[in-house]
Amino acid sequence: MRADAKKNYSHLLAVARQVVTEHGADASMRDIARRADVGLATLFRHFPTREALFEALLGMNADALTQQAAELETSSPPDEALVSWFREAVAFTQTYSGVCALMASAHGDPDSALHASSTALWAAGARLLRRAQTKGTARADMDGVDLFALMSGLAWLAGQPAFAPRADHLFHLITSAILTKPSSNDVKKAKR
Repeated sequence: MRADAKKNYSHLLAVARQVVTEHGADASMRDIARRADVGLATLFRHFPTREALFEALLGMNADALTQQAAELETSSPPDEALVSWFREAVAFTQTYSGVCALMASAHGDPDSALHASSTALWAAGARLLRRAQTKGTARADMDGVDLFALMSGLAWLAGQPAFAPRADHLFHLITSAILTKPSSNDVKKAKR
């Protein structure tokens, strides 16, 4: 990519991040173009669909979460790795209002621009879950799809004003339902 095109692309992403932070997944592409001081055609040249824009906005975070899962697989006990990654994944899906629904629907749609990121997140979580199941620290009757659904549901709940103050409590309820015994981090928190 030419230097000026790369600069324009970065500028569009920065403005899009701002607009999407303010308005969530329903942010207007027209508003993004207007605020970036470019024509709508220029925005669509870089991001032909809303999903393509979200893929660009979320791709780096999804890659980081996938990398984190790989690192946790080798550096932490299975239950702690699963809970740590699950917490980060829930936080990731709360990045922008409405992104949780986009990621969940993209998971089942191979034609979606977000499908690759969604599938990578699902696979990373599934590996951590299987590892904990193998060690007997996670329920055997769930799979990666269940974990992804719980992550999405918890992120949505925590984003609702009525439930936001209870986000940590809800997180611990969900993770205690996933694990067969409390992780050492949960035990430490309970003793405080």
